[in-house]
Amino acid sequence: MRTDTIETFLAQLAARVPAPGGGATAALHAAQAAALVAMVARYSDSAKYAEHAEEIATVTATADRLRENALGLAEEDAAAFTAVTEAYGLPKRTADEAAARSGAIAEALVAAAHVPAVVVRVTEQVLSLAEQILPIGNRNVISDVAAAAEAARAAATTARVNVEINLGGIKDPGTRGELAAVADTVDDLVLRAEKVTAAVRDGLVR
Repeated sequence: MRTDTIETFLAQLAARVPAPGGGATAALHAAQAAALVAMVARYSDSAKYAEHAEEIATVTATADRLRENALGLAEEDAAAFTAVTEAYGLPKRTADEAAARSGAIAEALVAAAHVPAVVVRVTEQVLSLAEQILPIGNRNVISDVAAAAEAARAAATTARVNVEINLGGIKDPGTRGELAAVADTVDDLVLRAEKVTAAVRDGLVR
């Protein structure tokens, strides 16, 4: 996925195939958010911002790392959802086959829910970076902090529904509870993203 052109990826996304789908796009939203934060940080790496040089360098390095993490999660999500589809395609002619199929589906659904749950956690870290760079970053690219926040919000809300759609098939209450708890954090992330965007817009000349 990381070597595809945008056109190729979108064609695959539009095709009638199991993956990539919404989960992969959630991770790519997060990757774009991280890239935007890194760009703002790099535009803030000059003598004018020397007072915050160490903090800006940390934001840049962390955003770069999170971008790579998110890109990897996009690929993991596509693989996880493909595994779900393959598990549902297993034979169920005998009792043993049916039991094996049920076990494979349950295992695949946990993996399919786990990846977007990790995307939510990555998104929280990216949003924290956006909040961090907002007051100290280069004002000429401050709109890109809002763009990062909006991409982060899309990542979180898209990842949440991709967690939730798999919860019904997960029987282990502990695993299900952990995943649901991650999904429950998204409302707070949405509010934080909205605050970043509002702060940026309040500072724009209109």
